[in-house]
Amino acid sequence: MNIDELLRYAAKYGASDLHITVGTPPIIRVNGKLKKIPGPALTSEDSQSLLYSILTDDQRSAVEQRRELDLSYTWGTAAAPAGSVVLEYVTPERVRARVNVFMDLSGVGGAFRIIPARIRSLEELPAPESVLELTRCTSGLVLVTGPTGCGKSTTLASMIDRIDAEQSARIITIEDPIEYIFQGKNCLISQREIGTHSRSFADALRACLREDPNVILVGEMRDLETIQLALTAAETGHFVLSTLHTNSVAQTVDRVIDVFPPDQHDYVRQIFANVIRGIVSQTLLPRKDQRGRVSAMEVLIATPAVKNLIRESKSHQVASLVQIGSQHGMQTMDQCLAMLLRKGLISAETAHAIATDKKLFAPSEEGQPVLPNTR
Repeated sequence: MNIDELLRYAAKYGASDLHITVGTPPIIRVNGKLKKIPGPALTSEDSQSLLYSILTDDQRSAVEQRRELDLSYTWGTAAAPAGSVVLEYVTPERVRARVNVFMDLSGVGGAFRIIPARIRSLEELPAPESVLELTRCTSGLVLVTGPTGCGKSTTLASMIDRIDAEQSARIITIEDPIEYIFQGKNCLISQREIGTHSRSFADALRACLREDPNVILVGEMRDLETIQLALTAAETGHFVLSTLHTNSVAQTVDRVIDVFPPDQHDYVRQIFANVIRGIVSQTLLPRKDQRGRVSAMEVLIATPAVKNLIRESKSHQVASLVQIGSQHGMQTMDQCLAMLLRKGLISAETAHAIATDKKLFAPSEEGQPVLPNTR
């Protein structure tokens, strides 16, 4: 099989990822679990030939010089694979993947994240109503956080798609690499890729401020300069959406502040408290019916009380406000797990494994977990 055929096979079985590694057959990830594609193990020559076949000469040189490379890859399909499990990954025209090519002990390897051709609605994720309301902000900062592979890009794409459907705005996305392609229903959308259209997130964001944006999507706030510019953009009246690799809303507040030198923390707390509109911390969980995965979201809405805690360096108390803030659209991860469990979307075992307070999801004498209150 060539790369296109391997990706078509992955899409047929509803896989989220394809891995090319020396010493094993190609591997796909389905519902969070790795499965080998039937066939012989790849040699070093096989792996390099497969991966170099989709790279330009410049990209091959970049891999050999830097030992790694991020890119997006689009390939055509004559027709959707017969019996496809997840047809939204496949269109007659093209399928896209986010790719990382790397060097390891055995040779050249690659990881492909398959990007659905159709952008899911916020309701399909599912996301609470408060996340939909965040898309209607006209300024400020919204962060979507979580570990790698938790669906942050999908949630941001759904939010941008909702803005595109409901508003008439100038949207600029800065990504590494470009993943979802937006159609521009009612908005004017420009998508810029790091390495192809700009040298860095900071350079692209700095230029973006001169390009009349209403909404700016920053694929990832990686470093001090990018975070500083994102805060400045939000402070000057733009609506900024971005991601961070943190595991809770309270941890996200600390991460943003701690990036800056200690002598700037008080100043940054004031700015961050002024511009933050909401934080969504999420993970992906296997569905009980084994038909893919479902998003579980912890949601912080920046109420005056939350902003005061940030200004006063009391972010450790933010979690308590989230727990009692359902009237403002907030929810803890445990409350979200309880909702998903009641709807039959996840199993009790899955909820118990992920829960912060595992006692709440432990079986009672009747054999059912005692669930926390939800909205």
